[in-house]
Amino acid sequence: MKFIKQLSVIILVCFAGEFIRYIVPLPVPGSIWGLVLMFILLVSGVIKLEKVETAADFLIDCMPIMFVPGGVGLMRSWATLKSMLPAAVCSVVLVTPFVMLVTGKVTQRIIEKGDK
Repeated sequence: MKFIKQLSVIILVCFAGEFIRYIVPLPVPGSIWGLVLMFILLVSGVIKLEKVETAADFLIDCMPIMFVPGGVGLMRSWATLKSMLPAAVCSVVLVTPFVMLVTGKVTQRIIEKGDK
């Protein structure tokens, strides 16, 4: 019963995110609104971590299964994607270090501001 209650809270927040997407005229998916809403509710203490932790851990444990259909779809489309492979590899190789650098610098600044 505890698991069902926790899952219900998570689903309710997801539905609230979809409702916000419907109301707010911004091109932001409902799932993102739901994540932001859940974050705000957890940080503010409106929802205690214990009220969603077991269900959230279960969903995270099941997450790899959700990538299987996408991987199979990529394998079935390999002939089409093969021509794009060099550009994709080049993009990943060039962009990944840049993203890591920017993320590191932003994190350093946040930590430095927190120390003051």
